[in-house]
Amino acid sequence: MTQNAVRAALPDGRREPASDEDPKEGPSDGDGGDAPASGADGGRRPRRGRRLLKWSAAVLALLIAGSATAGYLYYQRLNDNLEKDPLNLGDSKVAEPTPNAAGQTPLNILLIGSDARDSEENQQLGGARETFGSTPLADVQMLVHLSADRTNMSVISMPRDTLVHIPKCTDPDDGTVYPASNGRVMTNRSLGHGGPGCTVATWQELTGIHIDHFVMVDFAGVVSMADAVGGVPVCVDANIHSRTSDGKGSGLKLEKGTTDIRGEQALQWLRTRYGFEDGSDLARAEAQHMYMSSLVRRLRENATLSSPNKLRRLAEKATEALTVDPGLGTVKELYDLSTELRKVAPERITMTTMPNRYVGARVEPTEDAEKLFRLVREDIALDGKDAKPEKAEEKVPGDPAAADAEIAVQVRNGTRTDTLAAAPGRTSTVAGVLRDKGFAEATADTTGSLSEERTVVRYPSADLEGDARRVAEALGIPASAVKRSTDVSGVTLVVGADWREGTAYEAPGEDDETPESAHALNGADDEACMHVDPAFTW
Repeated sequence: MTQNAVRAALPDGRREPASDEDPKEGPSDGDGGDAPASGADGGRRPRRGRRLLKWSAAVLALLIAGSATAGYLYYQRLNDNLEKDPLNLGDSKVAEPTPNAAGQTPLNILLIGSDARDSEENQQLGGARETFGSTPLADVQMLVHLSADRTNMSVISMPRDTLVHIPKCTDPDDGTVYPASNGRVMTNRSLGHGGPGCTVATWQELTGIHIDHFVMVDFAGVVSMADAVGGVPVCVDANIHSRTSDGKGSGLKLEKGTTDIRGEQALQWLRTRYGFEDGSDLARAEAQHMYMSSLVRRLRENATLSSPNKLRRLAEKATEALTVDPGLGTVKELYDLSTELRKVAPERITMTTMPNRYVGARVEPTEDAEKLFRLVREDIALDGKDAKPEKAEEKVPGDPAAADAEIAVQVRNGTRTDTLAAAPGRTSTVAGVLRDKGFAEATADTTGSLSEERTVVRYPSADLEGDARRVAEALGIPASAVKRSTDVSGVTLVVGADWREGTAYEAPGEDDETPESAHALNGADDEACMHVDPAFTW
C-alpha cells in the first residue's frame, strides 16, 4: 500500500500512535520512545514502535478501503435490484408545471400495482392459474402529487375498470407499436401496451398532468415489503371473510376491529373487493387508501426501523420489488424522493378516488374528475388548508401567434351536460363572434356535440400554442383554459357548459373545493373503518 493511500486513510495524513497512550510520552518500557537508541555499530537502530505505527496505519487503511469497497458493492447490488423502464411510451408530451413565485415545482409520481403472474411466487399469490404468463394488467393506479412547497400531498386513485382512450405506445424492448385504442377500453390494459410507460402516457392524456416518475410493484413485492415494515394496522366494522360460494375473493379473513396485517394478508387486503362496501372497485380503492395512510403513519412512528439490520432488509426487499423509471434508477434517487415525501405531515395528506359514474359494468370520469385534475394541475391542496399558490409570470410561447386573420379556428359545441341537451346554435354564434373580431378563418363544426364543463381552447402542437392563446385572449378566456391535446388537429375552441348563451364569455369564479364525490380521506385519520357486507361475515 502506498504512503499516499495510508495518509488518505487517516485524518489530515497523520500517523496513528502505536498504543492508547499519549503519543507525546513513550511507552513505559522505553520502546519507541522519543530518545534515539544506539546500536552496536554506533549508528541508529530501527525502532520497533515506528514499525508498529506504520503497520497499524497500513492495516487501518486496508480495513477502511475494504469497508468502502464492501459498501460500494452493496450499494451497486441494491441499484442492480431495481428494474428500470422508460417513463413515457406515448408520442405526446404534457408541459411541465410552471414554477411558483419561489421557483419551486410540484412532483407527480404514478404508483402502479401489477397483477403479473410471471413467476411461480406471483402466480401462487395471485391465483387464477390459467392466467400464468399472460399480459399483465395495471390493477392499481394512484397518482401521488407532492406540492411545490412540500407542505401537502394529494393522491388520486383511478378504478381499474375506468374507460379511457389508450394512446399509441411503442414497446422499448422490441419496437412493437401498439396503436391507439379504437374507442374506450379499461385503463388497466395500458400496462400490456409496452409497459408502465404506456400507463403513464394514458394518465397524461386523460388528466393533462405532467408525470415526473412512476413506481411499479407486483404481488410478491407487496408481500415482502409488508413483512419488512413489520405490519400495518387496518380496521373492519365486522368479521370478514372475502370468499364467495364459487371460490372467488381474496381470501382475507379478519376479526372485527383493528388488526396489524403483514405479508400475504396485506396483499389480500389490498386486493379485496368481495366483502367491502358494495363489492366494487371503488370500495377496494377506499381500503387501499386506508392501508397507505396507516403505512405512512407506521413508518413515521416505528422506531424499530432505526435498526441498521431492519433498514437493510427493507432496502433489499424494496429494491427487489420495484420497477421504476430511469429518473429513480438508483438508491440515492429513491432516497432523495422519500426525503421529499417525508416532509409532509400525515394530516396534510389527502387520499381521493377519481369521481366517476357507471357505464354498464364499467365507469367513466365525471365533470368532478376534471375538477379534481385541475386542482392538481394548479397545485391546489385538496385539504383546503392552502390559499391558491401565487404563480410566476406565465411563459410566452416560443412560436408567436400568426395574424388574427390567418389563424384557422374550429368551433365545437360542448354545452351538453348530464341533465341538459346541447344548447342549439352555439358553434355558429361563437364562430361569428370570432369573425367579427377579425378571425376570418373561424369555422363552425356542427357534426355533433360534446360535454365540456368549461370552455376550452385546444391545440395539437407547440407551433400552434401562440395561435391558441391569441384566440383565448380575444374572447376573454383565461390562459389556464388553453390546453395542448392530441385529440385535435388544429386550434379548436370547445364552447362549454359555462357559455350556453350570449356572445360575451364570462369566466366563472374558481371553485377550489375538493368534490364530495372524490371520497377524500385524511392521512391522519386513524379511526376510519371499512364497512363489511353482511353476506361476507362469519
